[in-house]
Amino acid sequence: MKTNTALATMRAGKPAFGLSMGLGVPETGAILSGSGTEFVMVDRQHGNWDEGDVGRAIAQINLGAATPMARVATNDYRLIGQLLDKGMLGIIVPMVDTPEDARRVADACLLPPLGCRSWGWNQAAMYGDDYADCINDELFVAVQLESAMAVDNAEAILATPGITGCWTGPSDLALSLGFHPSEMDTRDEHRLALERVLAACRDTGKVPGIAGRGLEDARRRRLQGFQFITVTSDAALIAQGASAARSSLDNL
Repeated sequence: MKTNTALATMRAGKPAFGLSMGLGVPETGAILSGSGTEFVMVDRQHGNWDEGDVGRAIAQINLGAATPMARVATNDYRLIGQLLDKGMLGIIVPMVDTPEDARRVADACLLPPLGCRSWGWNQAAMYGDDYADCINDELFVAVQLESAMAVDNAEAILATPGITGCWTGPSDLALSLGFHPSEMDTRDEHRLALERVLAACRDTGKVPGIAGRGLEDARRRRLQGFQFITVTSDAALIAQGASAARSSLDNL
């Protein structure tokens, strides 16, 4: 069975940094995975992905050392199962507001007796004959806490058996708290909400995660105590690289 090295890093109390793929170009996975990042997340919620390309993206990510993960479009048993069958070793589920939502996530992700995942897989068979014996231990299961209700229920959500950690959506959280995401860094209620999420993770022994907004923000989130941190996306990296290249021409 392939070791989930990103999960091992987090279990050791260290931060795991990742990059997200939203452009829908599978070959980007090999480039990102070869960068030294701990995980690469295929974004099925906001990304531009055709169904057939997701499996190709996993194969490309596995050419490097990064752990293949995915954000599913919604908390749906079938959609989660399809991503697992393709070989994802991490599942991130958006808009989890209650313990009942979290229970559905765990049930969809984990094989019995811990969950209700259906027996059978296709591309995931590449991980070896012991896949079924090991996947429950190697799978990172993260719920997105991105609303005021989710923050209020954070400890109960994270205490759900089978949930490994969370991935906080700071922008959606800001909107739920009643203000524009551009104000999040200056609003005490946003800071206090994130502190409540961190406290809930400490109390339940789960991994605290957050969507970063670039290198500086990722560093800041690490210092705050977050461990599962997406730094940026494939589209943002291309845009930043193109802008830097163009700016450098002005200095020739």
